[in-house]
Amino acid sequence: MSEKLRIRQVLVVEGRYDAAALSSLVDGLILTTDGFAIFKDKQTQSLLKELGRQRGVLLLTDPDAAGFRIRRFVADIVGHEHVIQAYVPAIHGKESRKAEPGKEGLLGVEGVPASVLRKALMDAGAAQAAPRSGRAITYADLYSWGFSGTAGSREFRYALLKRLGLPPRLSKKALLDVLNSLYTYEEIEAVRAELEAETKE
Repeated sequence: MSEKLRIRQVLVVEGRYDAAALSSLVDGLILTTDGFAIFKDKQTQSLLKELGRQRGVLLLTDPDAAGFRIRRFVADIVGHEHVIQAYVPAIHGKESRKAEPGKEGLLGVEGVPASVLRKALMDAGAAQAAPRSGRAITYADLYSWGFSGTAGSREFRYALLKRLGLPPRLSKKALLDVLNSLYTYEEIEAVRAELEAETKE
């Protein structure tokens, strides 16, 4: 079994089953939003604000609409400068404890394989990974690559997200943050070239 990831930030997930799935992977504090309960829970909001200022928050929510709504709410409360975003890919399926799949048919954090969860945390830089150096990726790059603001850019952007194992719901700003956190300019340029070649086949 792999060594647990030592995480200084407070890891915030949606529910107790998510926390249970991560407890075997993470050496650190895990808190839950209890789904949408966070919207009215002033005590938890205050706790997250304080811990966010002290230690930072690592957010890992489900890749569906509800997960992204919770993600935005928590980031707004804590302050985006104190938040690291971690993402699991959109994988179709249902958790074993549930009779039916979720509304969008995607696995939540609790149902994603441990290896994928570990990679999501590592990719987010939670394990004190060295910062990336080199040329930053910009909005202008997204445009010139055809991922934004051009005919067919939405489909091309979805193809990029799918290739990188990222959820399709990322906004342009979130996409830029993720790309600059996880990849170099040259790596994304190479992926773009591959995708472009595939569309011409």
